[in-house]
Amino acid sequence: MNWTIEFSPLIPVNLLIGLIAVGLLLTGAGLLARARGALLRLTSLGLLSLALFNPTVREEDREPLNDIAVLVTDRSQSQQIDGRMERASVAEKHLRQELASLPNTEVRFATVTSGITSSEDGTRAFEALKQALSDVPPERYAGALIITDGQIHDVPANYGEVGYDGPIHGVMTGRRNEVDRRVVLETAPRFGIVGEQQVIRFRVEETGTSNDGTPIAVSVAIDGGQPREVMVVPSQSAEVEIPIEHGGQNLTELSVDLLPGELSTSNNRAIVITEGVRDRLRVLLISGEPHPGERTWRNLLKADASVDLVHFTILRPPEKQDGTPIRELSLIAFPTRELFVEKLSQFDLIIFDRYQRRGVLPLAYLANIAGYIEKGGAVLVAAGPDYANSFSLYRTPLASVLPAIPSGKIVEEPYRPRITATGQKHPVTRGLPGAGNEDQAPSWGRWFRLIEADAREGHELMAGPGDRPLVVLARREEGRIAQMMSDHAWLWARGFEGGGPQAELLRRMAHWLMKEPELEEEALTGRQDGHRVIVERRTMADKVEPVTVTLPGGDKKKLNLRQLQPGIWQTAMEADEAGIHRLSDGTLSAFVAVGNADPREAAELHATTEKLRPVVSQSNGGFTWLSSGLGHRLSLPRLSKVKAGRSMAGSGWLGLKANEAYRVKSVNQIPIFGTLLSLAILLGLISLMWYREGR
Repeated sequence: MNWTIEFSPLIPVNLLIGLIAVGLLLTGAGLLARARGALLRLTSLGLLSLALFNPTVREEDREPLNDIAVLVTDRSQSQQIDGRMERASVAEKHLRQELASLPNTEVRFATVTSGITSSEDGTRAFEALKQALSDVPPERYAGALIITDGQIHDVPANYGEVGYDGPIHGVMTGRRNEVDRRVVLETAPRFGIVGEQQVIRFRVEETGTSNDGTPIAVSVAIDGGQPREVMVVPSQSAEVEIPIEHGGQNLTELSVDLLPGELSTSNNRAIVITEGVRDRLRVLLISGEPHPGERTWRNLLKADASVDLVHFTILRPPEKQDGTPIRELSLIAFPTRELFVEKLSQFDLIIFDRYQRRGVLPLAYLANIAGYIEKGGAVLVAAGPDYANSFSLYRTPLASVLPAIPSGKIVEEPYRPRITATGQKHPVTRGLPGAGNEDQAPSWGRWFRLIEADAREGHELMAGPGDRPLVVLARREEGRIAQMMSDHAWLWARGFEGGGPQAELLRRMAHWLMKEPELEEEALTGRQDGHRVIVERRTMADKVEPVTVTLPGGDKKKLNLRQLQPGIWQTAMEADEAGIHRLSDGTLSAFVAVGNADPREAAELHATTEKLRPVVSQSNGGFTWLSSGLGHRLSLPRLSKVKAGRSMAGSGWLGLKANEAYRVKSVNQIPIFGTLLSLAILLGLISLMWYREGR
């Protein structure tokens, strides 16, 4: 029970004060004149004034309310090293017991992990604290305990933003004066033009060391290739140029050596993922003679806005002498030297469409094209009857790079091109619309001609009558070459018998020739799918090796893949950590950026109080370090309730505010002058005053 006295004047307060003032003047005059009964008059005035103020005794039945404290446990990526998580678990168990022993204290619990699907990276401890306090009245807030290494990335600039008045304490899981070295990216290109250079700006930061400015070596590796070293001075910005060698993801890894006694190697490297974009695809199309499929090639290439097409058709070979006037011949001479000597390397793809040797291109120029392939170029040969005669391209220096050897026979009969068992695995022909399967024939239209040849190397992806090679792809040193042993692909484009996927087939062939990553037949890739990492291996082999996944924290997992469809093997794993996951099967390697490719959570790993210190100081809180760095004994703090205004932390202890909040269950009000006894006393006193003055 709680007793208080309240006043509820029966008349306006200003009027009451005025009447009391008049009464005091009259009573005071009587006292000065020593009038009979003046003291009784003064006593009566006082009691009457008190009665007009209407004093009431308020009796409250109060129920004490528990104070509410919050225990936040940081289980983010930076807590997974150096035994921090084990120390955090011990501290959490201890603090739960301490909180349970405090009187009138209720506890809310919150856990913070590194987000892998959130657009925001880092440890969001104060976001978790606000969620835990979302329904807590400010007058019941006792304080917060945060078990962390100090790497928190949403600390408010001002404690007032928290919205509660109470201490915030940091329970530190790391060790004082930890040693750490890390690579910090300052600027990194997200996109780059294939064939051009991009600049990465970075620096190397060291914590817990006394570096005297001696340069250190940083290894730079592109797409897992042979690394090169650049020398940098710690804490100073440095730049490195990287070439964008292909479309799709270009992965650049920057890494430095481990310091003695360093916490972890996970932030000793940084990954830059740059998407390679082709500015313009320069394609040279050479048609040996006019034919129905020539326009199909031209329309296909001109329809792509990213293709810069140079097209020449040999309308009148040198041996033709028909008396045609010079003014009616082409006004543009075939610039053979310019195309095949001076600017040959500038083309991304060269297409020979039913071309045969007629003396237009000297053999030396065709030898240049063979060299162009071996140095990384791409050539597509669409063969017609020309490939089977004595003027075939195979009778030139190109024979050294052509995978299909012509027999000299031309097969002319109706047939439906079909995908071979090898083609079912290859990205160029796998899943072509209308291809059918082992039990179902292709649904596309027929062709009527095939140039018989023997494929001595490469992959036979499509076949014609008698299992003769129809589409052959091959690699030659750094370059690639494709051959289509028919000139009837245009029938699909014209819709003959329903047509077929001519545009898709030729697009895939061209992109494979230009080394687009999504069409590589041997590839290891990974991607994030919600809280999972999907690992995929594309291969022409009948089995694959297990894939080893190196997690951002340094742990490794071995995954066995299963065949999803011919040529594709796949598996999935739960992604518990944000950051770079490294994949390797012993031959190929890849990277998967889960969450953010360069999260702040992995950038700084050393334990620190600097980020939390402003808020802890403003809230009258404190820090305690669990580990002294000597042995395995932990310094676990004790907790106590402290009244507001007093110190909330000391050596070996942390305090929570005792608010003494309550809830009123019932109220009983008793007017003092509302009883008959009080009224009788007042009337008796007035009567005594009249009696005394009447004598």
